[in-house]
Amino acid sequence: MRTAFYISDGTALTSEAFGHAMLSLFPMKFKHRTLPFIDSLEKAQRCAHQINLAAAEDDEKPLVFHTFVNTEIKRLVTQSDAIHYDFLDHFVGRMEAELGVKAQPKTNRTHGIHQDYNFRIDAVDYTLANDDGVSTREYDQADIILIGASRTGKTPTCLYLALQYGIKAANYPITEDDMDNLQLSYDLKMHRHKLFGLTIDVERLQHIREARRANSRYASLEQCQREIDKIENLYRQEAIPFLNSTHASVEELAAKIMDEAKLERHRY
Repeated sequence: MRTAFYISDGTALTSEAFGHAMLSLFPMKFKHRTLPFIDSLEKAQRCAHQINLAAAEDDEKPLVFHTFVNTEIKRLVTQSDAIHYDFLDHFVGRMEAELGVKAQPKTNRTHGIHQDYNFRIDAVDYTLANDDGVSTREYDQADIILIGASRTGKTPTCLYLALQYGIKAANYPITEDDMDNLQLSYDLKMHRHKLFGLTIDVERLQHIREARRANSRYASLEQCQREIDKIENLYRQEAIPFLNSTHASVEELAAKIMDEAKLERHRY
């Protein structure tokens, strides 16, 4: 299996994002290795050695996605036995021509575009404190409130919204105890305009719950079917927008929620 490296003199997040986006277009599997903070000649030499080892072990050249500011470090890395892709080099010249300003590369400057990290910190703190319906007292501060049956992906989606978009996302579980007389609670009705539902295919939900609590009523196909039917009916009755999480990644769910709920992201 071919190796893909994501390398930078900073966090390598840009290299990862660029590389993953490119490789996702191809129906192949890769071994992924991220090497951040390659910010000295010694580290660059070790980095090149690791790339060369991977080339020898795989018997084919690794794909290397990198973003470097220091030209000497970049030179050492790109001398390795690999196919190299530099996202910044490809676009910087064209952007300089468009903006009429010369680029002034500086390590980790990409972080400077985030004007306020407090958005992300506050959002994550809020999301953790308002997970799984633990408290509803701070729902007035929520940007969005995800609701749905247990194990439909509410918590990971909320955390992704907080980490990537600075969104204060609470979530509230609809449980087996709610099924006999299912309706929105008073706290949810008070924030009706912030509600967004998640659902999932019944067979997938049963599989997830069975792994968590085998041979229980909670994990039975009958119970899963009952909950999903009633919850989806509630969404339709209350005109609550909802998404099916069965075949969607957390990233996809979060992006779709941002779009459909018309939320304003707090960090870029």
